Amino acid sequence: MTLLRQTRVADLLGLNFPIIQGPFGGGLSSEPLVAAVAEAGGLGSFGAHHLRPEEITALVGRLKTATARPFAVNLWIPLGGEPAASVDQLAAQAALLAPYFEELGIDPPDPTVGAPIDFDAQLDALLAAAPPVISFVFGAPAADTVDRARRAGIRLVGTATTVDEAATLEEAGVDVIVASGSDAGGHRGAFLAPAEESLVGTFSLVPQVVAAVHTPVVAAGGIATPSQVRAAHELGAEGVQVGTAFLVSDESAASAVHKEAVTGPAGRSTVLTGAFTGRLARGLVNRVTREASGWDTQVPYPALGSMTSPFRRAAEERGRADLASFWAGQSAPLARLGPAAEIFASFAGAYD
Repeated sequence: MTLLRQTRVADLLGLNFPIIQGPFGGGLSSEPLVAAVAEAGGLGSFGAHHLRPEEITALVGRLKTATARPFAVNLWIPLGGEPAASVDQLAAQAALLAPYFEELGIDPPDPTVGAPIDFDAQLDALLAAAPPVISFVFGAPAADTVDRARRAGIRLVGTATTVDEAATLEEAGVDVIVASGSDAGGHRGAFLAPAEESLVGTFSLVPQVVAAVHTPVVAAGGIATPSQVRAAHELGAEGVQVGTAFLVSDESAASAVHKEAVTGPAGRSTVLTGAFTGRLARGLVNRVTREASGWDTQVPYPALGSMTSPFRRAAEERGRADLASFWAGQSAPLARLGPAAEIFASFAGAYD
């Protein structure tokens, strides 16, 4: 079956093919990857939730220089209701993490130091920089955000992990809804119910979302081959978002050891875990994810992410896959190393 590539998603976002490169957080996004996908006719995406406002401004400027094609910048909308960790909880968590720091010979950070970057300031900077597309996870954009984006000619993409979230995004006024199934790698973007209660698989979620909303839907999660692209469209999607398959591309900022782990035997086993950041995310099974199942405490996001970041970074630099957070989706074994343009071409081959 050959697919028509001029779907509503392609038309709205100005694409030759309705293929979106998933935005990677944690420093895994790269400008060369965004540009390569954009130049190939898809939507390259950069995960910017960890960047300061001035860094976002500079990023969009560089991307506009790198490509004249559409691209997206992604932000995390703050989740309400996440409690702050107490001093006692931080101390208990630090004790659980101490062996990892000792093994690597590095000092643990002070868990009481540091504050999350202000989302409103990030958003103001991003809207002022005016990328062609802004995408969101963990929530729906506010009415004022939608109005400002419309005035600036910016398209908005929201991410849903349930039908209810998709309906909320449609009511908010986004242009495109990404239906992200639990097969997907990285953080679950749930925002109406706990992530643990929002674990619908991609090929169950997509037809339900398509039936519930009028906004065009993009399928995401576990899509790594042209046959999966065709299956997503057969279920009513008007495009696909591909993460892990681009994470292992030459242009990705993921380390060589991360890419090798994802495409090797370790890629066959993934787990949903909050052990690294305090929010549920899918990555490769390793020593930390196994040992975390026995922890008697786990502090929430963003405290836990700040506490684990130094040893995760050191582990990756030293090739210690047993202590690193290697995000990947359930179709990781189907991903192949190579240039982004070649990976993109394999997906584009599903279309006319």
